[in-house]
Amino acid sequence: MQEFYASAIRLTEDVLCEELRELDFKSVRLNRGGIPFRGEWSDGWRACLQSRIAQRILVVVGRSPVTTADQLYDAVRAVDWSPYITTQQTFSVSSVAVGSTLNHSGFVALRAKDAIVDQIRDREGDRPSVDRDDPDVRVFVYLANDKATIYLDMSGSPLHLRGYRARGGGAPLRETLAAAILRMVGWDRRSPLIDPMCGSGTIAIESALWASGVAPGLARERFGFERWACHGEIQAQQMRTLRGALRGDVTGQKPSIIAADIDSEALEIAQDNAKIAGIKLAFRQQSVLDLQPDGAARIVVTNPPYGKRLATESDFPAQFGRVIRRLHGWRVALLSATDVYEKAILLKPSHKIPLVNGDLDVHLLIYDIE
Repeated sequence: MQEFYASAIRLTEDVLCEELRELDFKSVRLNRGGIPFRGEWSDGWRACLQSRIAQRILVVVGRSPVTTADQLYDAVRAVDWSPYITTQQTFSVSSVAVGSTLNHSGFVALRAKDAIVDQIRDREGDRPSVDRDDPDVRVFVYLANDKATIYLDMSGSPLHLRGYRARGGGAPLRETLAAAILRMVGWDRRSPLIDPMCGSGTIAIESALWASGVAPGLARERFGFERWACHGEIQAQQMRTLRGALRGDVTGQKPSIIAADIDSEALEIAQDNAKIAGIKLAFRQQSVLDLQPDGAARIVVTNPPYGKRLATESDFPAQFGRVIRRLHGWRVALLSATDVYEKAILLKPSHKIPLVNGDLDVHLLIYDIE
């Protein structure tokens, strides 16, 4: 059994934990920063393919108490790197050091790199090269309270890079955050949903993928673990089989999902992204201010302009607030970095959930309009 760690955007750990349990991973445990779980190597592969919320999937390859540079070197060198790194491959080492005697993350990464290089050079007579931008193997050392945990990053590039984003809008929402928000809102994957300020379409696309049971990693060309030395033709065939099985799990469930935006260029980008994702959505070019409570009640999930994006439309929040108040029977969820929308809507939110969007501390405001 391997020990894995699914890293999360800060404050999305609860819904990530819920997701991993629903996906039937074992020994899932709530933890701040990410969620540990256990399984076979194939479970790590499956997590990369299936998790909508995890940022990365890491696997533990070593643990040791560390208070000196030599102890760190010995701990990293004690890991058998031969299944993962050969002289023909590139690698990188990153680290985080908190509350430890060795408190400089750059030094920790450098010393870990030396240990890996020395082990491989002694065994093979040559050394692998370091590539910080696109390495074959990514090593991560987490040093906390003088205890080192050594990980391999199975994901490669972050998992929010699904593979369907041809172009991004002005301020695209990370796909993993959009997926987390959909869970926080309590969407049941059947109720009609609309994003009236869809931008590049992330929320609408993620909702459609989730509703239809399409594993988010299926559009990815490959993951980090597929570049490791131990990933040969047998493993590649097993991965193809797993991908095929997950494609067979697609439900085809198609609730009414509308992606709307006043900006024709943004809508064109959203349409391109949805096409690459293999998702069919209803697109509308319209202003959110024209949103009417016609037909069945819907769930609104959107990322309206705030901060610099709002500077040129200072009267927009008040207009938006009037629109929201007339949507009787609807649930409305929006992100906001300030209290400008909360003040403009003039209603008390049912839920106010702190989140992080990029470098911004934001709140997810959820309203049940009576």
